[in-house]
Amino acid sequence: MADTVNGCAADGASFKEAVCVDAGRVYDSCCDRDCLEDLRCCFLPEAQALVNQAQSVRLNSAEVLTVYIDVEPVNFNKGFYSCDLTFFFLLDFDLFMAPHTCPQHVKGITSYNKRVILFGSDGNVKVFTSRVNDDDCGCEKPVRRTTNMPKCVVQAVDPVPLSARKGQIRDCYDNIHCIPKSVAECIGGNVVTDLQNGDPTVYVTLGLFTIVQLIRNVQMLIPVYDFCIPEKQCEDTSDQPCDTFRKIKFPTDDFFPPRPCDISGCGCCHSDDKS
Repeated sequence: MADTVNGCAADGASFKEAVCVDAGRVYDSCCDRDCLEDLRCCFLPEAQALVNQAQSVRLNSAEVLTVYIDVEPVNFNKGFYSCDLTFFFLLDFDLFMAPHTCPQHVKGITSYNKRVILFGSDGNVKVFTSRVNDDDCGCEKPVRRTTNMPKCVVQAVDPVPLSARKGQIRDCYDNIHCIPKSVAECIGGNVVTDLQNGDPTVYVTLGLFTIVQLIRNVQMLIPVYDFCIPEKQCEDTSDQPCDTFRKIKFPTDDFFPPRPCDISGCGCCHSDDKS
């Protein structure tokens, strides 16, 4: 019988053995709050034509599409690595051609570069692994060698859309990177990046929260209590739609929104409150 209950060791349980595992250890990490001001946006040709005619613009939402990551050792500081991050954001806009008119809905892309330096320790070994070759009767086949360079992991929530404005290009290379094809396809094709000074464009300001970690695979000795044996039985999911609906808890908070003290537990409300 397992000495664990829902993943936690039972009271008074002692570990059975020490096991060596290969796992990713976080050597260094940092969190950041960046206000990204006046990021230039790129649009499809038809959307850029609407931007040229628009009198004002409204930013509805922003989403992190992808992050390109490049990790390189810092030559003058052994054990430290520079992590160059390129964020690509998908933006949703309303363009207003005249006052009191219905807006035109368009999507755009913008990017942002960020560099952080983190400690990732040192290691120069070459790593070789093997895998099963499905086309060769299950025989093992060596794969391309790798090194034990640390791995950079970026966590980010979708940015907060703060503002958007229509402006003119101040520098044709202003805040523009090569937009990868896979990113441009998210809005339907190749975006316009060859605008000249004085051409209309849109600048946005975003609030971005990120956590950057530098992780290296290491062998660690850990205590083991027992194998993880599931204690929860799988439920039958063949219910009819109405049966599933009847199991949903009634959304009381949607009909009766909680007071601030109910959410934060600030103690500002009293039991004798008659309001």
